[in-house]
Amino acid sequence: QVQLVESGGGLVQAGGSLRLSCVASGRTFSPYDMGWFRQVPGKDRIFVAAIRWSSGTTYYTDAVEGRFTISRDNAKNTGYLQMNSLKPEDTAVYYCAAILSRTKVVLAPTAYDYWGQGTQVTVSS
Repeated sequence: QVQLVESGGGLVQAGGSLRLSCVASGRTFSPYDMGWFRQVPGKDRIFVAAIRWSSGTTYYTDAVEGRFTISRDNAKNTGYLQMNSLKPEDTAVYYCAAILSRTKVVLAPTAYDYWGQGTQVTVSS
């Protein structure tokens, strides 16, 4: 069992930055790929970014490519999502998730094994 706790959300003006953190506990975080997802009311949870455990390879949805950076520190069992040049359309609840590493990166939220409780990010115009 892996427990995930996100932090770092908040209210920021358009163009600003936030850094989300995701701390894992319970089991070692290392064999797990990590993803960040976001959800707005009435819509499905969607993929934002992911990072492979073994290679550190990163993946981004087109909407955040070049603005967001996903990273992880396996020694600290912590993952991060650095969000720059934020836009009002980035407003959502952001969730981190973990999946036992597969041969390919997984983008579907339904496949992830563990989830955090979510952190609200609000970007004002």
